[in-house]
Amino acid sequence: MNEFVVSELKNNIAEITFGTPKSNSLPGAILEKLAQTILDEGAKDDVKAILVKSEGKKAFCAGASFDELLEIEELEKSTQFFGGFAKVLNAMRNCGKIIVIRVQGKTTGGGVGLACGADYCFATKDSSLALTEINLGIGPFVIGPYVERKIGKSQFSAMAIDADFRSAEWAAQHNIYHSVSETIEEMDSKLEKFLQTLASRSCEALALIKKVSWEGTDHFNELMPARIHMSASLILEDSAKKNIESIKEKLRAK
Repeated sequence: MNEFVVSELKNNIAEITFGTPKSNSLPGAILEKLAQTILDEGAKDDVKAILVKSEGKKAFCAGASFDELLEIEELEKSTQFFGGFAKVLNAMRNCGKIIVIRVQGKTTGGGVGLACGADYCFATKDSSLALTEINLGIGPFVIGPYVERKIGKSQFSAMAIDADFRSAEWAAQHNIYHSVSETIEEMDSKLEKFLQTLASRSCEALALIKKVSWEGTDHFNELMPARIHMSASLILEDSAKKNIESIKEKLRAK
């Protein structure tokens, strides 16, 4: 599978699908394209909502691309890479349209940010999630404000510190997932009905719901430069590179 971001309009719903070969991890080019696609679809008058989903039946999103992180050697390039996550989340927040996320499996790091940036999130019982950035020697700084908005600062801190996986049930109890299904097929059936209902709703009402639900988040723009710098500078440390190589070795051994 090659890296891709594609979009298709179905019954006033823009369905955006992304995919990359390694557990739908996110390299910089895909982050840039995903952010721009969300903004482009959000600007269309005939789009009432946007569905964001990933390819395949296993991992929803493994977060940052390890291969690209290992190649980064300069702060400017590192800043650009982590800024890509900020662009995607900012696009989700500001596009003016309801964002629905479909989570079909495990998700880590930036993938958790995508789930928390959603206005409504569907998942399966196998969709456990974790903030694993500390394992690399960095932290979930860029996605932090979006995760905190859903689960609170204390729970965010705990996730960032222990890097343990939380179950889909836990995610539902903490306002990340709004619907959890036994199987992908069951989830997709519920999702289809939900999107059909959204397509019948007032476009103006949906836009206002989006607006009021994100009130009080304008300061996210002010936080991002410092948050991006935190991750961008830490990933340049030799220890971070060694951590990534070690994790890649363990994954290859499985």
